[in-house]
Amino acid sequence: MDVCVIGGSRHFGRRLIGDLRDAGAAVTVVNRGSTPAPHGVTRLIADRDDEGALRSALAGRSFDVVVDQVCYSPLQAAVAARVFAGRTRRYVLTSTVEVYAGLGRPGAAPLPESAVDPAARPVDLQLPWADERFRAEHYAEGKRQAEALLARQAPFEVAAVRTAHVLGGADFTGRLAHYVERIGRGLPVVVHAEPRPASFVHEPEIARFLAWAAAADFTGPVNAASHGTLDARELAAAVGRVVGAEPVLAVGAGEEVSPFSFDTCYPMDTGRATRLGFPFSSVADWLPQVIEEARV
Repeated sequence: MDVCVIGGSRHFGRRLIGDLRDAGAAVTVVNRGSTPAPHGVTRLIADRDDEGALRSALAGRSFDVVVDQVCYSPLQAAVAARVFAGRTRRYVLTSTVEVYAGLGRPGAAPLPESAVDPAARPVDLQLPWADERFRAEHYAEGKRQAEALLARQAPFEVAAVRTAHVLGGADFTGRLAHYVERIGRGLPVVVHAEPRPASFVHEPEIARFLAWAAAADFTGPVNAASHGTLDARELAAAVGRVVGAEPVLAVGAGEEVSPFSFDTCYPMDTGRATRLGFPFSSVADWLPQVIEEARV
């Protein structure tokens, strides 16, 4: 299998590249050149936002599948749809649980893929998607519209992997470390008055899932999450058990709350992935190990 990975220079993207390579795939990475490619991987240097540069870097190349780790807007999706036309038969977009923002309700069933239908989502290419700050502030909507544009305009098969919140590995976000550090030092962790449950996935597991999705033949969105959910209080309690300290919780709102405290529900239904043949682990199987690793 000949695979192109766009981005993938850090966290689970880096592991994905290694997994694909070790499974025997010929892997080509496209990035801006700030991070060297792993041994045995071809690197092409181009800014994915520069359509001309991307076309030039890919000249004469084609792939069985493309895995796009860094598509955050419909504008970027539109460029990809044009540039990879005739260069690939399959495109795997790494999307996010955030596409369900605002849809979950306390006590409701986990969210299936049908809760957000890409084919029915509006796309607005006139918004300032080229502005990095705007993209960051509209992350969920950018992913929704990227899915929608590819679903309607891409001349190749598209699968969108809606990734749960990732824990473990070389996590550059520092979100779990926030809990480990504060609880270990006896400092308060700020949570919502009623924090809502969310889905999570282990870093090596999401890398395996993306590699599996690259070799599969399904299309459309698919939820990717380990079994079981956590809210911020439960996560803090789990951290406390590992570090040997009772969590001190404080109630807050807005930007002051801790990273995994949510006021909207994010549990995802992984029934489709299970039916397609991927067996997820349970959060309880790996959470203590991940917390222990975050103590280092």
